[in-house]
Parts: sequence; structure tokens; C-alpha cells
Amino acid sequence: MAKANGSADDLLNLLTDLIKDARKAGADAADAIVVNGTSVSVTWRLGKLEQLERAEGGDIGLRVLRGKRQAIVSSADRSPSALKELVERAVAMARTVPEDPFVGLAEPGELARDLPALDICDPAEVSAETLIAQVTAAEATALAVKGITNSEGASAGWGRSQVAMAASNGFARAYQSSGSSLSVSVLAGEVATGMETDYDYTSAVYAADMRKPEDIGRTAGERAVRKLGARKVKSRKVPVVFDPRVARGLVGHFLGAINGSSVARQTTFLKDSLNTEVFAPHITIVEDPHMHRGLRSKPCDAEGIANRRANLIDKGVLTTWLLDLRTARQLGLKSTGHAGRGTSSPPSPGSTNVYLTAGPLTPTALMADIKDGLYVTDLVGSGVNTVTGDYSRGAVGFWIENGILTYPVSEITVAGNLRDMFKNLTPASDLELRYGVDAPTVRIEDMSVAGE
Repeated sequence: MAKANGSADDLLNLLTDLIKDARKAGADAADAIVVNGTSVSVTWRLGKLEQLERAEGGDIGLRVLRGKRQAIVSSADRSPSALKELVERAVAMARTVPEDPFVGLAEPGELARDLPALDICDPAEVSAETLIAQVTAAEATALAVKGITNSEGASAGWGRSQVAMAASNGFARAYQSSGSSLSVSVLAGEVATGMETDYDYTSAVYAADMRKPEDIGRTAGERAVRKLGARKVKSRKVPVVFDPRVARGLVGHFLGAINGSSVARQTTFLKDSLNTEVFAPHITIVEDPHMHRGLRSKPCDAEGIANRRANLIDKGVLTTWLLDLRTARQLGLKSTGHAGRGTSSPPSPGSTNVYLTAGPLTPTALMADIKDGLYVTDLVGSGVNTVTGDYSRGAVGFWIENGILTYPVSEITVAGNLRDMFKNLTPASDLELRYGVDAPTVRIEDMSVAGE
């Protein structure tokens, strides 16, 4: 048996041996994945270190198929005896589970051949000392903002993963990825007069590409102070403007609605909307799995199928579902290369780097003609029904009067239906690619705002 830890070749040899053993034990086909990870994390509050943790470990997962039956077993133990037991358990399970007519590996001819280099692993390891310096600077800057009275803490982390996947159809792939993050959350005001909290964070594949700790701290502090003195507003229908931080959630709801699993189950309000106009004609939503240093970049999907840059929404029209092999077979279609995979679960559809493209107007110009409206900075709760598209969430933000943000508001609810919201959405020009799923400031007409 090949080494359980080591180079990409060692890991791929380990998986190849495991698959061979599964075939000998009675599997018709098999695939396997191994994930090794190293991470360092720090939490810090009011000038003191609360937690410093370093973790190293990994898991291996085996999926075996007998006819139209599949079973998946995973383990953190990679000793020869444990791997032998892994094979025996998986094959035994595959003999007894119910049949699934849609399971199966890709045909060899469907596998991606030319994989792009994406630069998704920072070769430099970030030390604990560096992370401590980051959280120290972020929190100190936030606490220095006038009106900030307490801190909920700052946290920073770095991690690197080594992943290898192989299958009996000839698919074999190994890669490394990394990520760094920093966040801080602080409170403004006093108990007697009212307190508010807010946060900011940054993340990137390369630590050097993150925003500066001082920028994170200053923004978090200023956001919290700006919320002080929040009021309620009277219930009415008005234009609602979503800050980029929450506008990206609208893109997330759209991605959930076109996920192949929901489409195959007919549990999405967009189930009959392929190749129809879902957004206004000026809207384009792009997915780019090959983005340089992208947080969600991948050269192919977890089943070995090629992926590519595409407009999920092209001039308002929905062009595709997000499909893996299983959901594609359920729908009588071809996989779109959207499979993701863990060590203890089968492949399932998911997205990579996605963004709503920017419009021509600045956020200020986008709001200029709003006599009365709401600018949303935070959303509370999860009142989104993906079957019907009904949308109702608690909101915090600022009231707009004559195109200007006037006073903070809270304890209100914004409601609508995602079908109508998508059709009445207008993006501003301030798109920044920060989080893997991104959007600029967006305006949506005629939403219900419930307050007093």
C-alpha cells in the first residue's frame, strides 16, 4: 500500500490501490478521495489572546458501486488494517442499500483532459505571530473609533489543504489550496442609551491579497457607531437598496434556486424557467471557476468533468442549471461540471466563483431619485421559501430621504417574492470580488417594509 501522507503521487497511488482492492472485493466501480489539512487560528479580545490553535489531520473516503447501488465509507485511520476494513464495509453496504438508477461514474470520454493552472495555493505558511499581529491591529483600530465601547473580539486564520481524487474510470487529480481570513466585531454605545454591534472581515487565497487589519478595524468601528440611535419606520412599499455585503445573499438565493438537486426534486420556484427571462435584460450573472487566485476556483469538478466560465444569467435569461452527473441524469441532461465532494458524502452540485456584474451608476446616483426608501446593511433570520420564492427577513440599515441616507433604522422587516425582486433589480457600479459570491450595491423597486 502506498504512503498515506506525502506527495501528490503518494496520495494518488494510495487511492489507486484502494480502488483496486474494492474492485477485487466485488465493486463494479469505485472512486476515492483523500484530504489532508493544516490550519492555524487565533482569537483575541480586549488586548488579550483567548485562543491559539494549530490543527493537522485528514480523512479518506471510498465510494463503491455495485450495479445501481452505492455506498460511502470514510475514516481518519489510514493504516493497512483500517483501509482493508474500509473496503470490506463499503462493499458490504453496497450489497444491501436500495438501488438508485441515477448513480454512476463519468464515462472515460467525459473526463477533462487539460486542466488550467489557477494559483490557488499560497506557498508561504502564515505564522501564529503574524495572525496575532493582525488581530491586535484590527481590534485596536476598531476600539480607537470614537463611540466604540466594547469588543466582541477579533479572529484570524490560515489553512492549507492537500486533496487527491481518483476513480476506476481513469480520473486522477491532486491539488493544494490555501486560505487566510481576518475578522473583527465591536460594540458602540451604552446599555442605558442603546448599543449596536457591527463587524468587518476579509479573506483571500494569498495572505498578501487581504485587506489591511487597520482597514478592517476602522470599517467595523465606523459601521457600529453609525447605527446608534436607530428608529422604527412606518410600514409601506418603497424602493429598497441592498449594501454589497447583503446583496451577495440575493445571488446566493438565485444559486440555490438553480441547483440541480432542487430542480430534480421540483422544489424551486425557478423549476420551469430555463432559457426564459428571470432577471431584467440589463442583468448578467457570471460564474468563473478558473478565476486567478479565486476563493472557489477549481480546474475541473469533483467527478472529473470540465468546467468553464459562463453567464448563468445572460441579459436576464437563465442559461443553465448547476448539475453533477446524478442530477443531470435525473433531468435527462449532461453534467455542467458543478460536482463537489467530501470524504463522507457523494458528489452534489455547487457553484464556484459567481458575481452579479456592475451597472453604470454609482451607488449615490442609484439612490438619487428615491424620495423615501430603505438602505439595508444587515439582514436577520432566514425567511426565504425556495419553493415559492417568498422572501421575508428582518433588516437593519438607514432610511433614505430625497436620495440621502438620513437616520439608522432597525426592528423592521423587508418582504417580497424573489421572482419579482429579480425582475426589478438594478445594480450599481461598485462591484468588488471579495468573497467568492459577490454583488455590487443593488436597488429593488416596490418592496414591502414592515415597521410600526
